[in-house]
Amino acid sequence: MKFFRRFVFRTLFFVLSLTAGVALSVTGAAIYFAPGLPDVHQLQDYQLEMPLRVFTDDGKMIGEFGSQRRQLVHYDDMPKEMVEALMAAEDSGFFHHPGIDPKGLLRAFVQLGVSGDIQSGGSTITMQVARNYLLTLDQTFTRKIREILLSLQMEQILSKQQIMELYVNKIYLGQGAYGIGAASQTYFDKPIGELSLPQMATIAGLPKAPSSLNPVSNPSRSLIRRNWILLRMKELGYIDDARYQKAVNTPIEVARHEDDTDVKAPYIAEMARQYAVEHFGNKAYTGGYQITTTIDSKQQTEARQALVKGLIDYDTRHGWRGVERKDIPQRLAEAQSSTDRRGLEEELSASPEVEQTARQAAERSQTTVSGIDGDVSNWVNVLEDTPTYGPLEPAIVINNDGKQMRVLTKRNGVVTLPWQGLSWAREFKSTKWRGPAPTSASDIAHRGDLIRVMKQEDHWRLAQVPDAESAIVVLDPQSGAVRALQGGFNFRHSEFNRATQARRQAGSNFKPFIYLSALENGGMTPGTIINDAPIVQGGPKDGWRPENAERNFLGPTRLRVGLYRSRNLVSVRTLDATGIDVTIQLLEKMGFKKEQLPHGLSLALGSASISPLELARGYAEIANGGYRITPWFIQRVQKGDDGENLLDTTPAPVACPECDPTQNTVEFNGRLHPVAERIASEDAVYMLRSMMEDVINKGTGHAAQSLGRDDLAGKTGTSNDQRDAWFSGFNSDLVASVWVGKDSNETTGEYGAQAALPIWMDFMGKALSGTPSAKMPRPDDIVTARIDPTTGKRLHDGDPGGVSEIFPKDRLPPYQERAVQPELEDQSGSQGTGSYDAIF
Repeated sequence: MKFFRRFVFRTLFFVLSLTAGVALSVTGAAIYFAPGLPDVHQLQDYQLEMPLRVFTDDGKMIGEFGSQRRQLVHYDDMPKEMVEALMAAEDSGFFHHPGIDPKGLLRAFVQLGVSGDIQSGGSTITMQVARNYLLTLDQTFTRKIREILLSLQMEQILSKQQIMELYVNKIYLGQGAYGIGAASQTYFDKPIGELSLPQMATIAGLPKAPSSLNPVSNPSRSLIRRNWILLRMKELGYIDDARYQKAVNTPIEVARHEDDTDVKAPYIAEMARQYAVEHFGNKAYTGGYQITTTIDSKQQTEARQALVKGLIDYDTRHGWRGVERKDIPQRLAEAQSSTDRRGLEEELSASPEVEQTARQAAERSQTTVSGIDGDVSNWVNVLEDTPTYGPLEPAIVINNDGKQMRVLTKRNGVVTLPWQGLSWAREFKSTKWRGPAPTSASDIAHRGDLIRVMKQEDHWRLAQVPDAESAIVVLDPQSGAVRALQGGFNFRHSEFNRATQARRQAGSNFKPFIYLSALENGGMTPGTIINDAPIVQGGPKDGWRPENAERNFLGPTRLRVGLYRSRNLVSVRTLDATGIDVTIQLLEKMGFKKEQLPHGLSLALGSASISPLELARGYAEIANGGYRITPWFIQRVQKGDDGENLLDTTPAPVACPECDPTQNTVEFNGRLHPVAERIASEDAVYMLRSMMEDVINKGTGHAAQSLGRDDLAGKTGTSNDQRDAWFSGFNSDLVASVWVGKDSNETTGEYGAQAALPIWMDFMGKALSGTPSAKMPRPDDIVTARIDPTTGKRLHDGDPGGVSEIFPKDRLPPYQERAVQPELEDQSGSQGTGSYDAIF
């Protein structure tokens, strides 16, 4: 008995000591962390967050960020079963605990001590609210302590109903839906009050993994999660067995939502989003900010369509790379047996009937489509989960019939691809090698294969996502305003913005800047003779030997010809004669960064890595007559529909050739802008533009003559091994620069005139349609003279042959010396006429 009393006493003492220790620890933690904790009272004034919206210059929406598809739901409007489903999934003791679950926390801390990471979390709904509203999402011990303390405070200040309301309106539930109100519309196209029990359980299952457990992206996994939640609801007494049996056997169903922007300009919209975050922080997503860009909706659409078409055409020329997926099961029930079960261990281990009922529900989830026998539920789900990239619609092959292929498409049901839409699909071997032409549709794809199709005029054709990428930048050359920008084939396919982020070798597209320096600083003219001959720098084995693309030499060549025929050796000698330092100084004035420019003669061949936006800027400064401009794309930032302009940056400079030299500002779009600085003389720019017009008239860009305009100038460009293909061109009103290449930096197998020029032509042809010619006026002191094309010297009025060339008055070349023979002068009796030309 004495031993028993001693045991009880010691046990009681241990429990009291442990309790006191825990209490002291909690009190100590509270004292230590309390001063730095956020104020819980701010949650009492919860406001519906308004998203950031981005618009074109003409008021059309191109992007929405932040509280996308958020619809505020009040607790009283939530069905009782929705609350119970969330509790079954996340926190069954929500209405009874003080904000924390000691058992769950103990489990989380053990995991943290063993693995250094919190895996199961042990988080109650209250703790999730504290984390989502007031804390960061990093999984650390300190954050967990702060989360616990905030949860305990919240339970003292807010009711359980208020906490639940905060929870359901904040959580991200996949597919761009924030909160259960938005999720209800996104997945089922219904308000929350009209959802069925299985639909509520589906939504309740999403917080755990909104991307991989939602019914659009993975219906098989979603079914398992849903039915586990329904089982939990039955075990907790929320629903009876009859309702449970009916719910778990209900087929899965979802609604579909399309992009609701007015104009597709996702890359510029993302640039605007980044600007907003830099200036307003996280409030950018919630403060109702509206950004108006300089984008022209018509030109943006034309630029994007031209780029997409150009890449598809490029890709078609290089062959068929095969299907995206093979042997896709037709029925959801077939797919259920091969579902990835990782991450669903808790659900599957709860009871065998979770998997059994999910399989039964899959059997009942049948979909029929006119033109196909049997259930195609899995095919439909796979197509819905496969994104459409521009005009490239996903499709699953139903069957082949000789030279026809029947497919099930995502948006257009069953369609037939005739042979004219299939015959191009020679197997891709390499960029420069294709296999033999297919002889039947079965050579291309088989039943159950996922492919891409697109509508082309009056028929459907096979397609594929291009393995090359592209960027196009369109600028107003007078102001630098970005009128259109597309940074890749499709933003959903790749968010990398090649227009601004990719730095690629410009090749010959950079040469105009070398020639501008020669005309401005090197005393040269379009008629200056440069020797197109071999150059060797360094030793015989490791020396630098630039070559022309044609691997030949023209000998003495006029500067004009060197540019429009893109002769590499002429460019190198021109840079050498002008001076590298002098040229780099001019390039710096044009906005190029010195540290990105190689200090060597390879600069003449475009060895500098330049973004399409930077290159477009340089061409804009040629197009506007030689004024330094800065590309810009945001012209108004406001809060709400009628707010004041919050844009606090200095307006970009505007080129103003007609302005008085003493004038400092000029009005543009209702706002005063500084007058741009002149960086190159009017004469030099005019001569360069004349030379660049010949690129189109008779040079590497001659295909653009088909546009039927007399005001276009530009330059092709191709980097080493055809890794980058360029064309940049302009008139005085519009500049566009196009790049085509591969993110892997592999060869494209094509030159700029083949890959990039067609995109530029497609865009400029539409953008300039119906507009008058816009050429640079000829400066007063630019004159025309006839010269000998081999010597560059001026011919006398009576001399035959020659070519016309333009020169500044003070840089006219000397006359060609006449071949004088004294005996002819004696015979003629007149001095100065002793040449055969003079006599005959």
